[in-house]
Amino acid sequence: MTTSPPGAEPPDGRASRGYRPPPSSAVARDRFRAQKRRDTAPELALRRLLHARGLRYRVDTAPVPGVRRRADVVFTRARVAVFVDGCFWHSCPLHATSPKANAAWWRTKLDTTVQRDRDTDASLAEAGWLVVRVWEHEPPTEAADRVANAYTSRAARPPRAIRAADPGP
Repeated sequence: MTTSPPGAEPPDGRASRGYRPPPSSAVARDRFRAQKRRDTAPELALRRLLHARGLRYRVDTAPVPGVRRRADVVFTRARVAVFVDGCFWHSCPLHATSPKANAAWWRTKLDTTVQRDRDTDASLAEAGWLVVRVWEHEPPTEAADRVANAYTSRAARPPRAIRAADPGP
């Protein structure tokens, strides 16, 4: 995608596919270019804890073939999709911020991201999947607890590490 010249905003004022305002500074441009799409620190922390609990999963995978949405952690047999959402990009109710430069464009872009998240949740639920959303600011152990509970509620058999820890009746 190329940067559009100043004043080249679409006539309806909305962010359209292919339009991107020029960066406010080289520092801002470099910061956004450096953003990782996968393997972020919160995602890696969550995956480490899930793996330590004996859970095995797929990483950065589309849960439903043909749907252009990728979950960060996917339990295919249990049909659980986990998304680790960044506070900025997904408009966290506690930590969301709005850039001052190109404010209208960013507002539209971030609102579109949130709408896409809700659409993804609905599409996956309709296909029989359970969606777990984790905020990047959530303590990893709490997030891992929620994910593990979602997994065990849907899995036919709990993983070995969980079975071994449970003394049973």
